[in-house]
Amino acid sequence: MREIDVSGITSAVKKLCMDANFYLGDDVKKRIYECYEKEESPTGKDVLSQIIENIKISENDEVPLCQDTGYAVLFVELGQDVRLTGGDFTEAINEGVRQGYKEGYLRKSVVTDPLERKNSGDNTPAIIYTDIVPGDKIKIILAPKGGGSENMSEVKMMAPAAGVEGVKEFVVDRVLRSGANPCPPVIVGVGIGGTFEKCAQIAKKALLRPVGSVHPNPYYADLEKELLEKINKLGIGPQGFGGRCTALAVHIEVHPCHIASFPVAVNMQCHVARHKEVII
Repeated sequence: MREIDVSGITSAVKKLCMDANFYLGDDVKKRIYECYEKEESPTGKDVLSQIIENIKISENDEVPLCQDTGYAVLFVELGQDVRLTGGDFTEAINEGVRQGYKEGYLRKSVVTDPLERKNSGDNTPAIIYTDIVPGDKIKIILAPKGGGSENMSEVKMMAPAAGVEGVKEFVVDRVLRSGANPCPPVIVGVGIGGTFEKCAQIAKKALLRPVGSVHPNPYYADLEKELLEKINKLGIGPQGFGGRCTALAVHIEVHPCHIASFPVAVNMQCHVARHKEVII
């Protein structure tokens, strides 16, 4: 049994909050540069050049990539051979978010009640998904999620007979209806199967995959490729100004489901696809 003081979790989360908002992942940057080279629309190309310049400024000056610094969403893998000491696990994470958003001068976007709309003032509470896994380590992935792309996400409870064609129609239509709202070029996370809430969760988790990676199952890898091609033929383009580059990637995750159910979720992610991870 390995003992870990929760103060280490707080410190790690604090740093993740700032790093995720200042430094875009190399995989996303590489894909944006590739889109810039391929984009045929002059306006779309100009938009991508500004996105690239924004990334550079954010890195060099350590300022947020976007004014919407997101809701702190964390995926935690907690080793079953870890014994946490020194305080409460959830509060340790929230304290890390408080410190990171304060010291990083990051916008606080969380309201404590969805109807009263009073800002919590420190971007807490975080959304935390925890899996118990073998081992004596803790893996923490923090993914700040902006409101614009989240608002364009959707869960649909389909009839099983809808099949793969129903999935294709739903995903492409969701992107089409979203238009410029999720700040394209987007990453499209698709969750298929599970239950109402599970398909939404795996759709969001799909966004954590490296851009450019393919699904390990060739069937779903081909489906990702087909959907990406269909989406990029919609003509929405960078920031909705038209062009070929509407999406950087489509990532699909699947889960077993009930014989009577066929849940499908689309979780949209803007071009500021922020997430960082640490292992303690």
